[in-house]
Amino acid sequence: MKFIPSILEYFFEDKTAKNNILALLKFVFALFVMMLLYTMAFHGIMLIEGQEHTILDGLYWTAVTMSTLGYGDITFHTDLGRMFSVLVLLSGVIFLLVMLPFTFIRFFYAPWLEAHNKARTPRELPEKTAGHVLISNFDPMIANLVEKLKQYSYSYCILVQEQQRALELHDQGYKIMLGDLDDLNTYRKSRADKAELVLFNNDDHTNTNAVFTLRELSSSTQIIATAETLESMDILNLAGASQVHQFPVMLGQALARRVLGVSMHSNVMGRFGDLLIAETPTMRTPLVGKKIIESRLRETTGVNVVGIWERGSFQIPHPDTRIGSNTVLVLAGSQEQLEKYDEIYGIYNLSFAPVIILGGGRVGRAAADTLAESDIDYRIVEKSSRIVGDKEKYVLGNAADYHTLKRAGIDKAPSIIITTNNDDLNIYLTIYCRKLHPKVQIISRATRDRSVSKLHQAGADLVMSYASMGANSVINFIKGDNVLMVAEGLDIFKEKVAGKLHGKNLGQSDIRMKSGCNVIAIESPARGTLINPEPDTSLEEGDELILIGTSEAEKKFLCTFKNGNQK
Repeated sequence: MKFIPSILEYFFEDKTAKNNILALLKFVFALFVMMLLYTMAFHGIMLIEGQEHTILDGLYWTAVTMSTLGYGDITFHTDLGRMFSVLVLLSGVIFLLVMLPFTFIRFFYAPWLEAHNKARTPRELPEKTAGHVLISNFDPMIANLVEKLKQYSYSYCILVQEQQRALELHDQGYKIMLGDLDDLNTYRKSRADKAELVLFNNDDHTNTNAVFTLRELSSSTQIIATAETLESMDILNLAGASQVHQFPVMLGQALARRVLGVSMHSNVMGRFGDLLIAETPTMRTPLVGKKIIESRLRETTGVNVVGIWERGSFQIPHPDTRIGSNTVLVLAGSQEQLEKYDEIYGIYNLSFAPVIILGGGRVGRAAADTLAESDIDYRIVEKSSRIVGDKEKYVLGNAADYHTLKRAGIDKAPSIIITTNNDDLNIYLTIYCRKLHPKVQIISRATRDRSVSKLHQAGADLVMSYASMGANSVINFIKGDNVLMVAEGLDIFKEKVAGKLHGKNLGQSDIRMKSGCNVIAIESPARGTLINPEPDTSLEEGDELILIGTSEAEKKFLCTFKNGNQK
């Protein structure tokens, strides 16, 4: 019922709709005149046959005959009457049973349905809308971003150019607005000048036009644009984008940094002032098989193990947690402490055999460039001869073919990076490569978040989601220095010491047990940044805690401590 006023408004204001209604009324009027003429003819023929009937009888006979109901209670007895009955019956079939439904659907029902659909797809946001995030396209990355925006209580709106697509997204529960990206009125009606951020993630030409158009309305709105090519980054910056990202390139670089030979050194994922957050695989190091307390990492290097990844599952470590061959440690420490870790554990199992990259697209080429910068040899397996470049570095063939992988050097490869944008194919290749080489490190790309766990189950040691990485980059931009999303479902965030935390020390606060978050640093106005604070470190007014935990753990911390519900 709430759509009826807006439907009627469109229906009676649209010129085409008015013309359709007029055409329908003309047809109904013609049908009514036809029935009156048949009624008059009915009475004339009945008088010839010596029968008398009322006008209502004539109208009744005409209606039941044209509608083919034909009760038979009023009938003609002469050939003339029967021929007239056939004429009325046939015209009824044509005009009443065929043309009337078609005309009704064409000139009334279809316009009414279109008006109803348009009423469900807003063309303007409320005038007071502000602090929202505008998104110009929908893909798996945006689906992930929307969930994260909800988590941080940011309102959002997806700008959609096609009516049918807008209806599909609306029916899926997304907030949408219909409008063309090259129309300045779209940004006026979407209150883009009051938005927290506008994200353009279309093709380069569309993004450039959209950014340039939006800048006519507002010069201060923060704009993030995606770029498909390196050349487009400069053009988008000139058009007015605040930041330009090549997410496939960023993903390829991130995948390459995690291969053995590069990522045996700690890979820095984020920074809070002097505090660095890094991850490193323990595969083939002396740490494998030891408990955290037995590794003595804190005593020998100064770093603190603040998290553990085991095939995609994150957990807060305990002293008795055992380090396995598939374990990836999340470390917190200063630059000097991480360098000390690298000196001790970054020397193991360095391999000079080429890393294999399956897929020569943008992600694969970006991974190759990153490996080359670190003097790591590689081979790219690509089936398209159009993409294949340097024959020394490329292997032409199907990655699912054993002989192709053999030519690429799978028997000796320390790592395999799977970079295709097809999750089904990535799962297939992961299973196949794990079967061929059980001990190789497999790093895979996932396009959709739901594929991450499947790839781990298939045998991947590390998986990076394109959707999650892109969404994390946008959230990090919005939140600034208050939150850093460093991996799949893993957040580092800041919160001020509040409520009953005042006057307690870190051990007494019981933050780890009550929320699942781990305090990795304290920023104190009086004491500076305390990296890896001891349990007896006091929590004073004005201090800011830097914590690490999953998204669920962060929510639990905010509910338990920030909202003053601590018991």
